[in-house]
Amino acid sequence: MKRLLMVVAAAFVSLPIAAQTGATPPTNPKVRAITAFVRLDRNTWEKQIGEALVVLRKAQSEFEASGYQVESIRIVTQPVGELVTGLSEDDAVAFLERLDALSAKENFLPNVGPGMMHDTDDPAPMRVLERALSTLPNIEANTIIADDAGIHWKTIRRTSELVKYVAEHSARAQGTFNFTATAMLKPLSPFYPGAYHVGAGRQFAIGYEGAGVVADVFARDKGNAEAATADLTAALTKHARVAESIGTKVAAETGWGFVGVDPTPAPLGDVSIGTAIENFTGAKFGSSGTLTAARIITAAVKAVPVKQTGYSGLMVPVMEDKVLAQRWTESIYNVDSLLAYSAVCGTGLDTVPLPGDITVEQMERIYSDVASLAVKWNKPLSARLQPVPGKKPGEMTDYQDPYLFNTTIHAVP
Repeated sequence: MKRLLMVVAAAFVSLPIAAQTGATPPTNPKVRAITAFVRLDRNTWEKQIGEALVVLRKAQSEFEASGYQVESIRIVTQPVGELVTGLSEDDAVAFLERLDALSAKENFLPNVGPGMMHDTDDPAPMRVLERALSTLPNIEANTIIADDAGIHWKTIRRTSELVKYVAEHSARAQGTFNFTATAMLKPLSPFYPGAYHVGAGRQFAIGYEGAGVVADVFARDKGNAEAATADLTAALTKHARVAESIGTKVAAETGWGFVGVDPTPAPLGDVSIGTAIENFTGAKFGSSGTLTAARIITAAVKAVPVKQTGYSGLMVPVMEDKVLAQRWTESIYNVDSLLAYSAVCGTGLDTVPLPGDITVEQMERIYSDVASLAVKWNKPLSARLQPVPGKKPGEMTDYQDPYLFNTTIHAVP
């Protein structure tokens, strides 16, 4: 999901397969994220970041030695309100600027967690986030709009206001890509922007860019749900066990806690979950059968027998997946489709373009639907919404980012 500050790593190495098949050997999926969780002390925070980077780079080296390319290393702090406690708004933003600058220098992706976790939280950190997300290129953050206690209606309102503000005040409205709202997502997910933690830190998690694994399996098992579920579970397990082995080894060597693998097969660009699902259904993403394919992916992910953390489901990022962006332009699926798929998989709404004149109230209704679905089925969902100022339904987005695919903006019902 993250597009900036990609970590330079080793090239792909082919996996061995039986010679008699005559098939082209598949490549290993990229490691999308090796994510550390830290609780920073503002007196020693740079030293703590350095210690976390030692652990992350050790894990990166282990993956590279095993034939995997590492796309990014990441550091998640305690929730931003705790991180900047006692500071004025200006000083809090200045501190985040220093963290952002260090992330660029050291080539890691920073996340400062939720601006609000509960409806009773002080909303002041949300103003800090509005300013940071509008001006800083790397800082990511989120809010929690539902948890085991229920739906957070005040947080939904403040989240909608934040997204509207950041869309209108960030360059090309792209600050909104560094923010999401999550519902029923537990701490310690490796994937951004929804990652957060509330503990003592000194832990790490791992997630793959595994949509290509799904595409390979679904091309072979087209239309056969039972075979696809079994084969996909086996394929995902192969790589997840490598991650678990490396995580366990690095934890033993460093004293940090390895909290698990998120087997969610994240897509990006041509590594497309849209292509994968079309391989299975034989039809365009959004056609009949898409929901069935989503269920198969989620069932396979949850059956992977390793220590799991995070979403453990399916990601459908509209503008970060080349095929998904094209099918959105063709109006083959929409927000309601994504919510329907969310009933059987962990997806929600991700990188969804919206008209620039969308109101706060309209966004509230969208976030409320995501939160309601997550609470009803007790499953982690997220909502990353992208209003585009000056753009109307039927017009194309015009983002200038190599990891985003422009698509048509749909009307908001």
